[in-house]
Amino acid sequence: MSSEELSLSEDERAELRRLTRGHNMPQKVVLRARIILLTADGVPSSEILQRLSTTYPTITRWRQRYRVMGVEGLESDAARTGRPRRISAEQVGDVIDRTLYSTPVNRTHWSTRKMAEATGLSKATIQRLWKQHGLQPHRVETFKLSRDPQFLAKLHDVAGLYLDPPEKAIVFSVDEKSQIQALDRTQPGLPMKKGRAGTMTHDYKRHGTTTLFAALNIVTGEVVGQCYDRHRHDEFLAFLKKLYRQAPDELDFHLILDNYATHKHPEVQSWLAKHPRVHLHFTPTSASWLNLVERLFGELTQDRIRRGVFKSVAELEAAITAYLAHRNLDPRPFTWTASVEKIIQKVSKANLTLETLH
Repeated sequence: MSSEELSLSEDERAELRRLTRGHNMPQKVVLRARIILLTADGVPSSEILQRLSTTYPTITRWRQRYRVMGVEGLESDAARTGRPRRISAEQVGDVIDRTLYSTPVNRTHWSTRKMAEATGLSKATIQRLWKQHGLQPHRVETFKLSRDPQFLAKLHDVAGLYLDPPEKAIVFSVDEKSQIQALDRTQPGLPMKKGRAGTMTHDYKRHGTTTLFAALNIVTGEVVGQCYDRHRHDEFLAFLKKLYRQAPDELDFHLILDNYATHKHPEVQSWLAKHPRVHLHFTPTSASWLNLVERLFGELTQDRIRRGVFKSVAELEAAITAYLAHRNLDPRPFTWTASVEKIIQKVSKANLTLETLH
């Protein structure tokens, strides 16, 4: 049997799956069990490395340990010198259960200090246990599940354009980034130096706002952008006409958009009826993450706007125009990698989780 071959009985598989699903199980033990299960399934080491974000020595070490000691070898580390462990498994389970299923009085989440007070352990111990189990109570991520009754149809439509763009056509991901503020700091910031980050004042002066309409060519990565004072259907239609004039006459014209009312205004619909080469594709409601141009807006904010200093709207618009022009010198498309099946699986799992909470 080669180093990458491993045979498991049904009982062994069941025990390993138990390790991967235990709420109180340290993440390092979960990783080891997954290595063994993937190895037994015939997954090559190179793919295991990528899937689990681990290293070849780690994969080899725990395969060897499992062959010698079985499941027990995954749950216990090699003997070490030094002071013996003082925290019992019950104490560890108590910390993890409190973290996952409760909150302190009059607080929304646990801190290391509050958990230390509640359990009698040190803050350093709490921090170590949270790190071992991959818990970060101080962080929260935002989300919203789409309730669009046509979610699947729209998902297939938009993802299909990304994964298999039609021939003899141009596909643009289009949206507007509204209310971009021209902010000027009240005092100059201090430059970064060794041992100290650069500084900016927390307060600022507002000099007005602008709206960026942008269209990202999903194949070439090139961007067409235009700033406007407002973001009504008039501005959207003007931008649409600008895009249309730049498109070769022999190509169809596909635009991926969100469900903002501006995009469905009667005047827009009237113009579309006169230009049958233009096809609009709408993302599901509450699913702006399906629109690739949002990635562009994120980079623009991070790289040019958030820490910028602008004394007027004209200065802000000039900075945005220059940023897009520089990007178009060496454009790069965003690669869509998520299949429709993977997205449906994640959404279904999230919906199921929400249902169990009610």
